[in-house]
Amino acid sequence: MTFGDLLRGYRLRVRLTQEELAERSGVSVRAISDMERGRARGPQRRTVEALAAVLALGDDDRAGLLAAAKDGRARKDAAPVRLEPCALPPDVVDLTGREGESEVLRRLADQAGRTEVVVVHGPPGAGKTSLAVRAGYALTASFPDGCFFFHLRGMDPRPLHPSEVVHRMLLALGVAEDRMPGSEAERTDLYRELLRSRSTLLVLDDAADEAQVRPLLATGERSLVVVTSRAVLGGLAATRLGLDVLAPRSSVALLETIAGDRVRREPDAARSVAGLCGHLPLALRIAGNRLASRPRWTVGHLAEKLTDERRRLSALTAGDLRVRPAFEMSYRQLDDTAARLFRRLSLVPGRDFAPETVAVLADVDPGTAEDTLEELVDVSLVASGEVPGRYLLHDLVRVFAGERLADEEPDVGSTRHRMVSWLLARAAARARRFDPEALDAGPRDRADADAWLRTETPNWLGALRIAAETSMHAETLDLATAMHWYSDHRGLASTWEEVFTAGVAAARALGSRRDEAVQLNFLTWTVSVLLRRREQALTLFEPAWQAAVESGDVVEQGWAKHYRAASEMRLGEFEPARRHSAQARDLFHEVGYVLGETIALSCHSLVLHELGRFQEAADAHLGLVADLRADRVRIAPAVRDEIESSLLLRAASSLSAIARWAEVLDLASEAFDLAVRSSASGCECEAGYLRGLALLRLGRPAEAQAVLDRALSIAVEQRHPREDDIPALLAEAGRTLDVPTAVGEYPARAADVRSTDR
Repeated sequence: MTFGDLLRGYRLRVRLTQEELAERSGVSVRAISDMERGRARGPQRRTVEALAAVLALGDDDRAGLLAAAKDGRARKDAAPVRLEPCALPPDVVDLTGREGESEVLRRLADQAGRTEVVVVHGPPGAGKTSLAVRAGYALTASFPDGCFFFHLRGMDPRPLHPSEVVHRMLLALGVAEDRMPGSEAERTDLYRELLRSRSTLLVLDDAADEAQVRPLLATGERSLVVVTSRAVLGGLAATRLGLDVLAPRSSVALLETIAGDRVRREPDAARSVAGLCGHLPLALRIAGNRLASRPRWTVGHLAEKLTDERRRLSALTAGDLRVRPAFEMSYRQLDDTAARLFRRLSLVPGRDFAPETVAVLADVDPGTAEDTLEELVDVSLVASGEVPGRYLLHDLVRVFAGERLADEEPDVGSTRHRMVSWLLARAAARARRFDPEALDAGPRDRADADAWLRTETPNWLGALRIAAETSMHAETLDLATAMHWYSDHRGLASTWEEVFTAGVAAARALGSRRDEAVQLNFLTWTVSVLLRRREQALTLFEPAWQAAVESGDVVEQGWAKHYRAASEMRLGEFEPARRHSAQARDLFHEVGYVLGETIALSCHSLVLHELGRFQEAADAHLGLVADLRADRVRIAPAVRDEIESSLLLRAASSLSAIARWAEVLDLASEAFDLAVRSSASGCECEAGYLRGLALLRLGRPAEAQAVLDRALSIAVEQRHPREDDIPALLAEAGRTLDVPTAVGEYPARAADVRSTDR
């Protein structure tokens, strides 16, 4: 047996780790590791004596160990000196943001059985090699027979063949060239035989596919194989560790580690640079190196250079470090269909997307689109989205895809137009299901439409912007018109301000005064109710009214008066509001528009409430509920529950002003059930607030607290105005119950709010 074999056997017999043996003998851990792995075959006598003393060897074992060391020295003197053929490359000292992944690898090393395999996969430039090399240095001591590193060159035109790895590994394991088996199969057998009795760490970097890796997976004695690849290598039985881009804080930390104090002095610019680098470690490293090599540059100057998307990848160059080639290597592996689809992904307006959208872009069927997207996921050019069935491009990969599109498909106007038209038409069709008079749209239809519209907001809203910029006025107007009722209780106010502003511009470009009145009325509602800019809303009344009068549209005249009344009411101008709400009611009645008349009557009742005529206001709203239940108002069943819930809540609010708490509780509870059934979160929040208030006043604080907790969660999520009111009631309930309430944990409501008021 060799000296290394004897030393390892004696160490394991007394149950010492290499570190413990090193500490007690004064011999370094690295030296002990090299001895046991055969790298140091013949240590000096004094070293052997120190080790033998700690190992408590008897005379015979001690003499045998000394003899093995002497024999090793003789063999070393006779053998030619050669370099280690598979040593780890230099460690990356500034590896940042991979603590979690490093801990996973450490745990895998600790629990390694016969052979544990872990595949580290991720997009180009994510730092897979850096992580694997760091793990190699950190974990080497846990594998007494050594750590071996091979760059498999998976992205090269000719990747490293497994037989080349086997040959180099045999040399590293001490097999002389003249003793090497003649055939590839025999060398592989010897490779597996030698590893079977050893504990090794094998790092296989940049693997092309499973076929390149599988022949190298020899079963060893408590061994670990770390494979890095852009592909997920789904055919291997392995633990998978996917690397994504860094978290924003880690991105800035990496910049600071490389570039120094300048990054700390310009935090906003540093965050901008990190974002423009897509939080990709390779790009961040290049950006940091550019700053470090240009001491006169500010971080803001680099951020400005990176802002130009057309030159961003070119700017991300530092010496031989470049981002673009990292992407190009993966792109060159794609077939024509996958390459075309990948290029066109740069046209998708939103960050993530579904296969059906990509199918329209690539002019293929959805099944082919999904299969091709999965291929792109496998090579880490596309990432799986947070929601199953959706996909996304990292920012710098999108920039690269756009470059390839510009170079290889310079005329993509028709492709972009097809995608925009499809997105807008699909969004409009789904939004129309929320029209109260769409009698054929059931609750399931509305739920499906809502789910699609919420998920695809960045895409259909991005398509609207493209349409507005490219004079697609009819499509823009159609979408804005369709979104009116959907916008009532869903989405952000900023979204609807943008949509209806675009609608006004499109109507004017088309010369349609009637459509201009419609869009101005929609915009007035958004500004008044959602954004609470009531003075601005009043300035929109006159142009809306004039457009409605000139076009002869009495319904739009009624809406103009209604929105004026709603704005005046919120400004505390109750008498003008009462007058204009009555005029709106009369205009709707004149043309037999029952739904509009109902809404105007509700507004009129709200004004009565503000004038202190609470019982009249409650009776009026309950009368509208009776009309609704008697089918005197033509409303789709899918939205009837939501409208009825809103009317009940207004009646309950008026009754709360005169302390009719039992009735308030009954009405609010009924409204709550209707809101839940119709998925009307705004009404659900308001109902929760009124129920909680009534329960408190009826002396039931524990029930009130549970109801108000749920209502506050909805208010925070939806940015509902009741977010300001509910914490005080929760605190009151807590005081009554003598239980502290942590209302401070809820963030303050942003300016972009929702409202249940139509």
